[in-house]
Amino acid sequence: MQDAELVRLAFEAREHAYTPYSHWTVGAALLTADGQVYQGCNIENAAYTPSNCAERTAFFKAIYDGVRDFEAIAVVGGPEGQPAPEFCAPCGVCRQVMREFCDLDDFRIILADSAGRSKTYTLRELLPESFGPENLGR
Repeated sequence: MQDAELVRLAFEAREHAYTPYSHWTVGAALLTADGQVYQGCNIENAAYTPSNCAERTAFFKAIYDGVRDFEAIAVVGGPEGQPAPEFCAPCGVCRQVMREFCDLDDFRIILADSAGRSKTYTLRELLPESFGPENLGR
């Protein structure tokens, strides 16, 4: 799958976001090693802490389906009802979830905006000196 198609699917996922408090919508499209795509959007809650980011929504859907091998994720975000004016990077919690399931050097994180620009990072670039399962002797 081309990165542009993954970004398109992230924009599609963004349309499903539930953001009555922040009005900041995020969409993610997670590409598995076997070519499947899991989409996710951010889902807010009045109590705030039960809210869930788009990236984790996509990962948790895949994990539920038994998928554990991932290649890339595209992430887009911006003000509700408007184009995505800039890159929207994953939060620290989402980066840590990625770290649990993804290779630091091979997993790609694609950030894109509505102007058609994109930038790709490895997980290691976005989460240096990370803590993972091997730190627990696994």
